[in-house]
Amino acid sequence: MSDQLPSDFATYALTWSEDFDGPAGAPPDPRTWQPETGGHGWGNSELQYYTAETANAALDGAGNLAITAARHDAQLARLRYDGCQYTSARLTSKNLASFRYGLVQAKIKLPRGRGIWPALWMLGNNIDQADWPGCGEIDIMENFGTSPNVVHGTVHGPGYSQASGITASLDTSTPLADDFHLYSVCWEPDRIRWYADHTVYHTVTPADLHGNPWVFDHDFYLLINIAVGGRFSEQPTKSTQFPQTMLVDYIRIYSI
Repeated sequence: MSDQLPSDFATYALTWSEDFDGPAGAPPDPRTWQPETGGHGWGNSELQYYTAETANAALDGAGNLAITAARHDAQLARLRYDGCQYTSARLTSKNLASFRYGLVQAKIKLPRGRGIWPALWMLGNNIDQADWPGCGEIDIMENFGTSPNVVHGTVHGPGYSQASGITASLDTSTPLADDFHLYSVCWEPDRIRWYADHTVYHTVTPADLHGNPWVFDHDFYLLINIAVGGRFSEQPTKSTQFPQTMLVDYIRIYSI
């Protein structure tokens, strides 16, 4: 797996990057990333409590962001995490870093296990006015622990959200948690393409929305997280090992 851009993007230039350099245990750069916190299910009946603690999101000192999902005993869950047995982190660049169009590329080593749901995704900056799904959502990468070889790419918008999101997947034939892989989206005014290690596996255009509105022509911001359980994932079992950590080497944005 090469970090080099495919020849299709030879004319693209790097316009933004986050390399997660810094001492081990330091929080991610607060000028770019802010934690979203809470344990209310996040619209998907998820089981985790998202914290602002460095135990759940911190630099590892080797050039990676480490997002960690952990399991806790019932007493600690009740005292600190609104009864949620699991903690994790959800970081967002809302109001800090956003962009419109380009190639978004991230080098990530995924966690593993039943009930583990890592994701890198984007939401429209106008979410506070248009709400969801009117703001649009582009899921760059999702993986569900029961299918360790499979990466998913999806868009959500008015008339094509939740289980009706327009989605596709790629079976890579090897567990994605075994090594770092590149996950990318090429976002253009009338087309969005998804890549895994430079293999394109999904394309969406306005014609694919069957008359529903194309809501991807404004600025979007980034989110990255590990969810536990939820209606689109499986529930963890006693065999699911915790903690589980996702390592993010970098996120880069290239533009024409």
